[in-house]
Amino acid sequence: MDKPAVHAELEEARAVFHLLLDAASEQDLRRPSDGTRWTNRQLLFHMLLGYLIMRALLNLMRVVSRLPTGVGKAFARLLSAVTAPFDVVNYAGSWLGGTVLGRARMAGMFDRVIAKMHRRLDAESEAGLARGMHYPTRWDPFFQDFMTMADLYRFPTQHFHFHRDQLTLHSTR
Repeated sequence: MDKPAVHAELEEARAVFHLLLDAASEQDLRRPSDGTRWTNRQLLFHMLLGYLIMRALLNLMRVVSRLPTGVGKAFARLLSAVTAPFDVVNYAGSWLGGTVLGRARMAGMFDRVIAKMHRRLDAESEAGLARGMHYPTRWDPFFQDFMTMADLYRFPTQHFHFHRDQLTLHSTR
């Protein structure tokens, strides 16, 4: 894994997130996004959420990757089976976070989560980054059937870029 490249991706996402927030008018933030049921503000929170859930995903990977492969596959199938409730929680959480939190709070949260990801990535061993597990592919288009920890570190930035294209901010068009 090219750790410096992942660090650069994280910093680029952080800078872009700040630019998006800083350049958006209040009207821009209230405007519906393209292809989602969220407003731009709610979608920006959802983009942040992709990074916020990394701690849980990394901890889950550390546990499940140590289990027999069959257990990991069964766990992924179980998670895929509960995609509908996951989608409801994912939508509602992003709706709530994007409705309640202001720009400064979201920007600060983004800065803190990126700083934590930098520290965590630096602490990862090559063996740890090579560990992997099966994932519920129905939960997100960027989840693959099997992902290593190295793959997982790239997930939130892929998610971020995908949703960035759905924003309808005048300043980004």
